[in-house]
Amino acid sequence: MVARSVTLKEPRLDDGRLFWLEQRPREKGRTTLMLRDGGGSREVTPGGWDLRTRLHEYGGGAYVVKGDRLVLVNDRDRSLWLWSLNGRHTPRRLHGPVAVAIGDGCVDTRRDRWIGVLESEEGDGLISLDLQRQDQPPRLLRQQADFCGSPALSPDGHWLAWVEWNLPAMPWESSTLWLARFDARGGLTAPRVIGGGPDLSVFQPLWRDDGSLLVAEDGSGHWNLQLLQRDQLARTDPRWRPLFPVAAEFAMPQWLAGMATTAMSGRGLVAACCSDGAWQLGRLEALDGPSPRWYPIPLPFTDLAGLQAEGDRAVCVAAGPLHGTGVLEVDLRSGNWSHEPVAEPCLSSAEISVPSPLWFSGHRDQRTHAWLYPPAGGWGTGVPLLLRSHGGPTAMARCGLDLAIQFWTSRGWAVVDVNYGGSVGFGRAYRQRLDGNWGITDVADCVAAAQVLIERGWLDPRRVAIEGGSAGGFTTLACLCFSNVFRAGACRYGVSDLSALARDTHRFERRYLDGLVGPWPAAEALYRQRSPLFNVEGFSCPLVFFQGLQDRVVPPAQTDAMAAALQARGIPVEVHRYAEEGHGFRNGDVQIDVLQTTEAFFRHHLGLDDRQQAGAAQTATGEGQ
Repeated sequence: MVARSVTLKEPRLDDGRLFWLEQRPREKGRTTLMLRDGGGSREVTPGGWDLRTRLHEYGGGAYVVKGDRLVLVNDRDRSLWLWSLNGRHTPRRLHGPVAVAIGDGCVDTRRDRWIGVLESEEGDGLISLDLQRQDQPPRLLRQQADFCGSPALSPDGHWLAWVEWNLPAMPWESSTLWLARFDARGGLTAPRVIGGGPDLSVFQPLWRDDGSLLVAEDGSGHWNLQLLQRDQLARTDPRWRPLFPVAAEFAMPQWLAGMATTAMSGRGLVAACCSDGAWQLGRLEALDGPSPRWYPIPLPFTDLAGLQAEGDRAVCVAAGPLHGTGVLEVDLRSGNWSHEPVAEPCLSSAEISVPSPLWFSGHRDQRTHAWLYPPAGGWGTGVPLLLRSHGGPTAMARCGLDLAIQFWTSRGWAVVDVNYGGSVGFGRAYRQRLDGNWGITDVADCVAAAQVLIERGWLDPRRVAIEGGSAGGFTTLACLCFSNVFRAGACRYGVSDLSALARDTHRFERRYLDGLVGPWPAAEALYRQRSPLFNVEGFSCPLVFFQGLQDRVVPPAQTDAMAAALQARGIPVEVHRYAEEGHGFRNGDVQIDVLQTTEAFFRHHLGLDDRQQAGAAQTATGEGQ
C-alpha cells in the first residue's frame, strides 16, 4: 500500500477547475498533472512527461495555469513548456534545457509572459519569457541575492513582490521581502526591501484584490500574518500591521518552491495554522477592521499543505490521523467538505494506530514533543519500539495517516516520532534550540523520548530501534554512536561526516551547517567531534544503510565511508544501493524494498520471533499477514 500511495502536490484552482500533481511510485516516481472539472477527473500530461523542477535540489513550483494556457517544467528534458489546454496548439518549448533548474513562476497576463526563477551555480535570477516565442533566451529582471523565490504579481499587474535570502542564512533563518514596480518596458524599477531582515523570516507574499499585500513573518516569535495597505507600497518606510497575533505558525520552512499556507477567497483570507505540531484550517475575516476575527473550520485533518482558494472554494492537500493523503475541497460558505484519498483504505478505523502527543523533558530539561503510536494488540513488556528521527532537520514529525508508520504498528511495534529541538510548528525559539547544537539537542531529545517509554514499563528495552533519513539519518547515527539506548538502526541517505557535507553538498545547503554546528572551516574540529564517522568506537549495534546513487544532497560516499568504518570494527552492517534514486526514494519498488528489508534486519538482530509478530498483527486485524 505504501508503494501505491501517490504523493499529491501543488493543487490549483482556475475558472472553477481543480488541478493537482500526482507523483506515482508505480511509474518510478513520475509526476503528472491531473484536472477535475464538470466532466470528472483526467490526466493532462502523457507518460513521456515528468512535471518536476530541481530548484534548490528539492523542487516545487512545477506549473502554473491561467485560462487555457499551462506553463510547466518537464524534467525529462529540463525545459519550460507552454501547453494549450483546449488542444488548439501543440506544446511549445519556451526555454531550455537549463543547466540547473527553472520554475516557481506566475503568468503576467498584462505583458503576456511568464515570470519565474532561473537557478544557476552562480545564483538565482528572476527572469521573464515571452509566451508567444519559442526556444528564447530569458530576460533577466533581477539577479542580486544568492536565492530568490515566491514571485507574486499585484492584481493590477503594476507591482512584483518576491522573497530573497543570502548565504549563510537559510530562508527560515533570515530572509527579506522585496517589492518593485514595472516600468513601461516590463523591467523592475527601484527594487527595495519592505519586510524581513536579519534574524527575521518571511514567507509567501500574497496580494489582496484591493492591492494590499500580506506576508507571514516571525518577528513575534511565530510566523504570524501582517498586512501592508496599498497606500504604503510606495513609501520608503512602509508600515505593516499585525493581523492576528497568536502563538501559532501561519507558515512553514521553505524547502520547496511554491509552498502556500494562505489564500484569498470571496470570504476573506483562508489560512492553515499550526499549533503544537498539528495543522488547522480557518478563515480570517474583517481584515481591515481593528480586530480581525479567526474562525476555525471543523475538519478531521491535522496535516495541510498547498492551500489555494477561488471564490468560496478552498483546496489543499490534507491528511488526518484516520484519513490518508488526498485533495481536500471546502465550501467556505457552508463549511461542507469532500476529501478523496489517493489510495483505497487498507485498514479500518479500528485498525489504525492513532497518535497521541507525548510531552517530555528533553535536552536541558526543555519541554519537548513527540507523536506516540501504540502497537496493534496493545502495550506489553515484550513490545519493540521504533523511534523515528525526521529529516530536515528544520522540519517536523506530522500526524496525518502515514502507511509507513502503520506498517510497523500493525506488526506489533510501538512507534514514537520525535519533534526534537529544531523542529517547526512550535515557534522560532523551539527551532533555535538546534542552533550550534546539531548532534547534541536532537540526540538528547530522541534518547529522552525512548527512555521515558522504557521507564514506564511499556516496552522491551532490549528491542528498541531507531531509523531516519537525510538529516534524520545523521541523528540516527549520532544516537547510536553517543548513547546506548538503541539496539539497532536503519539509515537512509544519512550524513556521517559533517565536514564532507559542508564541502560537498549542493548550493542551497552549502552554508546550512554554519548555523547548526559552527562556521566552516573555522569550526572544523567541532565538525569532526560531532561526526559519527570519526567516532566509530561508540557503535556497538547492527546497522542497515539505504542510499541512492544519484544523490547530490548527501553523496553516496558518506554511506560508503560509514559502512566501511563499521565493518572494519566488526559491526554487523548491510548496505543497499539504488542506481536510479536521488535524495528521497520515489520508486515504489524501492520503497517496498526499504520497508521489508528494514523489518527483516530488525527482526533478525533484535531476536523477534516471527510467530510472535504475526500473532500481534493477527490480533489487530483479525487475520494473518
